[in-house]
Amino acid sequence: MQHKVLIVDDSKLARMVMASAFRRLRPDWDLVEAGNAEAAMQALSDAAPDIVLVDFNMPGIDGLELLEKIRSEQPKIPAAVVSANVQDEIIARTRELNAAFIAKPLTDEALDAFLAGAALRLKTKAL
Repeated sequence: MQHKVLIVDDSKLARMVMASAFRRLRPDWDLVEAGNAEAAMQALSDAAPDIVLVDFNMPGIDGLELLEKIRSEQPKIPAAVVSANVQDEIIARTRELNAAFIAKPLTDEALDAFLAGAALRLKTKAL
C-alpha cells in the first residue's frame, strides 16, 4: 500500500537526507516537504499526508508546538519528532502527543522501524 509522508524541517539538507532514506526504504511512497510550521499546516490541508515527521528545532513554532496543532486537526495521524536534541523532557512531551521520537543523525533502521509501525497503524485503521 502506498502512503504519503510529510517531512517538516527548516534545514534543506536534513530534508534531503530524510528524503533519500525514504526513497531507499519506501520508493513507492510519496513525499511532501515543508520548511516551517506554516508550510506544514498548508501541506496538511493541500496534500493530505498519511504520516508526518517533524524536526524539533525550528525557528518560530518548534516541532512540538507544530505537532500539537497537527493533533488538533488529525489526532490519529502517525507522527514522529526527529531531533538531535535528545532530552528527557522533549521525548516525554513527544510521547504525550502520541508520537514517536527519532534521534538524529537519522538511520535507515530507525526510520524503517517507524514507517513499518505507521503503516501497520494505517492498515489497522482502514480495516
